[in-house]
Amino acid sequence: MGFFERAHDIVQAKTNKALDAAEKPDEMLDLSYEKMLEQITQVRRALVDIAASRKQIELQETQLQHTVDHLQDQAKAAVTQDREDLAKEALARKATAQAQLDAMEPQHEQLTEEEGKLTQTLSALQARVNAFRTQKETLKAQYTAAQAVTTVNESVSGISKSVSDSGATLQRAQDKIANMQARSSAMDELLESGVLEDVGGGTDDIQKELDQVGNSAQVDQELAALKAEVGAGAPAAELPEKSVDAPAP
Repeated sequence: MGFFERAHDIVQAKTNKALDAAEKPDEMLDLSYEKMLEQITQVRRALVDIAASRKQIELQETQLQHTVDHLQDQAKAAVTQDREDLAKEALARKATAQAQLDAMEPQHEQLTEEEGKLTQTLSALQARVNAFRTQKETLKAQYTAAQAVTTVNESVSGISKSVSDSGATLQRAQDKIANMQARSSAMDELLESGVLEDVGGGTDDIQKELDQVGNSAQVDQELAALKAEVGAGAPAAELPEKSVDAPAP
């Protein structure tokens, strides 16, 4: 296969594909129906023309038959009046008119036969058109229903995909939040245990000493208060004797 043949085939294939995409069944059905109606119109016109020709021949035959009959009467009248010459002339004219009448008979029969054939063709075509019209409307309704179903299915498919995407997004957000919460909880535990106490320089050695001093002072204060409370509530005999020279604790 040559280059130009391949190029032609490719162009034709693309053209056919584009035509298939652009073709709509309902529009094509209506177009076919219109063409069938045009055929019926053409057959009807031909039938009218043939019927008119047949009618015209019939009128001519009627006139010629009238002429033949009239000449026959004239020939009889001429014979009655002993006018043989007029009788011959009438009979000669009668023969001419009869010849014309006989020549028209085959045409009349042919036109009558063609008219009958066209009448049958028109009847069959009309029945076919009627059946096609019913089938056409049924197919158009089916096509409309199929379009609606396809549109709904595409919409449902889009909604399902959207819901699926939303679910995946929601799951990723939940996983990220759970991860962040786990990290925060772990850091809190590490901070409480003191493992991450010095991370970032939040607490230095001086601050630790000051905190320890403050804690010791608070313990001393609580101990003194506890001693005072116990001393105030206990009997004097139970208190141990203290030496005057003994140093204060």
